[in-house]
Amino acid sequence: MNRRVSIVAVAALLLAGCGVPVDEEPRRVPGPPRAYSPPAGDGAASNAGRVNESLCFVRDDRLRTVVRRVDYLPDVDTHLRHLLAGPGDAERDVGFTSALAGTTSVAGARLSGGVAEVEVGGPSDETGRSDQIVAYGQIVCTLSSRADVHGVTFSRYGQPLAVPRADGSLSVVPLTATDYAPLIGRR
Repeated sequence: MNRRVSIVAVAALLLAGCGVPVDEEPRRVPGPPRAYSPPAGDGAASNAGRVNESLCFVRDDRLRTVVRRVDYLPDVDTHLRHLLAGPGDAERDVGFTSALAGTTSVAGARLSGGVAEVEVGGPSDETGRSDQIVAYGQIVCTLSSRADVHGVTFSRYGQPLAVPRADGSLSVVPLTATDYAPLIGRR
């Protein structure tokens, strides 16, 4: 029995000496020698920045994701504003467009409990486009690409708004990219 107690005592002393030393102040940890860059999205995007911002635009009549590298992921409303600004010059050069211009007036978005709530106004009379399904698909696919968004809802004047899914049915429940899967293009 004494031998067992001695072995346990020696093991405890050895383990106590194997811990990580405690510093009096935080210590800077160097980053990896080369930063990992994930593959670029479907369009021409800059490799500058530290995180991916996914935006869903239209090319060849399909919803396609463009990945832009940004310093930080913006809040939901700013992310939506980036989508509403449309494709950049390099993205337009490779055929990206947006169905949002002229189809739906968007007032803003906020995040509540993992759901992006998008406030829309009436349809715009600027272009007469009728591809609202694709326009709503762009918004849903863009915002639901975020890790903090589990669904997207729409409202008008604070009241729930039924919007079309890819199959043409109307929905007021939180939507995700899967609701627009038939419209999403592959490379």
